[in-house]
Amino acid sequence: MSTQEQHRPTSFPPETQDRQPGIESEMFPQPQDRAENYVGSEKLAGKVAIITGGDSGIGRSVAVHFAKEGADVVVAYLDETEDAEETQRLVEAQGRRCVLVAGDVGEENHCKSIVEQALNEFGRLDVVVNNAGEQHPTKSIEEISEQQLLRTFRTNIFAMFFLVKAALPHLKEGSAIINTASVTMYEGSPGLLDYSSTKGAIVAFTRSLSLQLAKKKIRVNAVAPGPIWTPLIVSTFDAEKIKTFGQDTPLGRAGQPDEVAPSFVFLASEDSSYMTGQSLHPDGGDFTTS
Repeated sequence: MSTQEQHRPTSFPPETQDRQPGIESEMFPQPQDRAENYVGSEKLAGKVAIITGGDSGIGRSVAVHFAKEGADVVVAYLDETEDAEETQRLVEAQGRRCVLVAGDVGEENHCKSIVEQALNEFGRLDVVVNNAGEQHPTKSIEEISEQQLLRTFRTNIFAMFFLVKAALPHLKEGSAIINTASVTMYEGSPGLLDYSSTKGAIVAFTRSLSLQLAKKKIRVNAVAPGPIWTPLIVSTFDAEKIKTFGQDTPLGRAGQPDEVAPSFVFLASEDSSYMTGQSLHPDGGDFTTS
């Protein structure tokens, strides 16, 4: 067992946060998202990527991994400025540029603004990572208000339509679009009915868009993580759920963001040049996703 593996926590203190999408700087233990043991090899040299939800957790780890592979990044986030600035610091420590854009990706005009800022700063766009998401547990469909339903769908799936629409005229042959799905799309989740429904839509979106863009040689894939230790978790679940989070996986623990981000590197790079419409599953061994 590697030293890093030995330091992967198998249980967590019963911490919670009262607002989504959560603040990473207030978490303990901190998510492992800084790619400390990852060695890049210029797989994304000279490329520019937009990463939504890039301020923390999986999004932050993707940003740092991309930077280690030679990419500049645009990190879109809601309003978690302190977390976003830490992501920017980590990216710049790799010698790459990181532009921060705050706002709600559920608004189409904001998605247009994200793309415009990317082009203004870098003059090109090569990779779009649709990662932002939110979830709100409920015990029954009767508890899901119209407001919650619309908000969850706007953040989790409408935003992907909006951002891809804005980005597509600027993507060229060899570009990549990567969408964050979830194990809940395959397993279902009685307590996250609207969230898991959006994740199912994301997989269908990924497969359909990949067919639509195949002639343009733009690849579209997804990553469907299992339970991953991120701010979204502590801002979603109660203390009892947090204490045992991820222990029901075959590997017996939650994953960390730096165990997910390499999947995004693979799908963004030429290593996956013959893959489109597919989903990768860093989920701790849950075979129901295969």
